[in-house]
Amino acid sequence: MSLTVAITGPTGDIGRAFLLALESAPRVARVLGMARSPFDPAAIGAGKTEYRQGDITNRADVDAFVAEADVVVHLAFLIVGDGLEAMRQINLQGSTNVFEAAAAAAGVKRLVYTSSVAAYGFHADNPQPLRESVEPRGTDGHYYSAHKAELERTLETTFKGTGTEAYVFRPCIVAGPHALTLIEQLPYVQAAQRLPKVARAALGVNPLLKPVIPDPGTPFQLVHHDDVASALVAAADGEGHPGVYNLAGDGSLTASDLADALGWYSVPIPRLAVEAAAELIARLPYAPPEAQWINAVREPVLMDTSRAKQALKWHPRHAARDTLRATVEAARARGLV
Repeated sequence: MSLTVAITGPTGDIGRAFLLALESAPRVARVLGMARSPFDPAAIGAGKTEYRQGDITNRADVDAFVAEADVVVHLAFLIVGDGLEAMRQINLQGSTNVFEAAAAAAGVKRLVYTSSVAAYGFHADNPQPLRESVEPRGTDGHYYSAHKAELERTLETTFKGTGTEAYVFRPCIVAGPHALTLIEQLPYVQAAQRLPKVARAALGVNPLLKPVIPDPGTPFQLVHHDDVASALVAAADGEGHPGVYNLAGDGSLTASDLADALGWYSVPIPRLAVEAAAELIARLPYAPPEAQWINAVREPVLMDTSRAKQALKWHPRHAARDTLRATVEAARARGLV
């Protein structure tokens, strides 16, 4: 039986990779995509995709969008930008609209949702490595983490007893040549983009002006956007069993590895300094939302991915170090670093 897959957020880093992966999925005959901005799927080679401009915060848009679908894949989510209230509207209210519309639509067999490793929260008592059975508690002082944890609880409540299958993926940091958020959000990169071209060129040739990345020694994982896309295809096709799956490439990295790949300097800092800075930011009334990301390096959140490998037959093709290398090469090609 052929499937129609409806995707919210197809224009993002994971979305584009997923659209292309669906091109070679034999059971997927038709793909519907919806986001707020104009987008031409044909421009990236997504021939199966029909695009509809719409807003997930508008329930009527969502109801009309999922009405034709067999499978709904929810990717739309704000990571940074637009302010906390706008992010709450899209991340929480918008996602709830998608969950409720998919649960109510007669033709929808399953929903696939990309949560995040951040849903676990950055807690000292989290077991390492994290397995899917660990409760997603989130971290209150980190809006993204709190939103992801809250939505997993919302999803569980919404689909309980409906008969609609629900797959939840918790990827670590998503990177790769078409997912440069890891690089774009570095303070030095953001500052350098505001400089005139001549000044940026001077920074690039003067080794004394290389930026420094502080390294508290907290390990992290990366997953390539194409590997996330392959897991989404398996879930859309109904492989394995509904439920929660961790996604990460093999191996782990530190901030020093990131600095080495960029050709920058790194300097070790005590974990206590990170703790103190995070506590200070939490108390500042006008700290920008982006500052809350310091919580992400307070504690390691390394995941066990054996469930996805066994149940979904998912095997990441890109190790963490290879993904980092490809990301940095793409960032250089785009003139980010």
